[in-house]
Amino acid sequence: VYNSAPTWGVAVGDALGVAEPVLSQHLHQHLGQTFSFLGLRVPSPLSLVVNGKRPPGTALAPPCLALSNPSAPP
Repeated sequence: VYNSAPTWGVAVGDALGVAEPVLSQHLHQHLGQTFSFLGLRVPSPLSLVVNGKRPPGTALAPPCLALSNPSAPP
């Protein structure tokens, strides 16, 4: 679940409803090995229904601004 707060999560056995899932096939090769798996992307915890209820607003990660200047000397 993307954009979820580090303190929020679901537990084994929870019932999940996913309103707008995006299913993707991933294929990666590393050191001569091939790894293939399906990924189900959920853009926000607020788009889920967990055990019949919407997660609280605190389930959403707060925004974080990261700045960089590639032309600045190291």
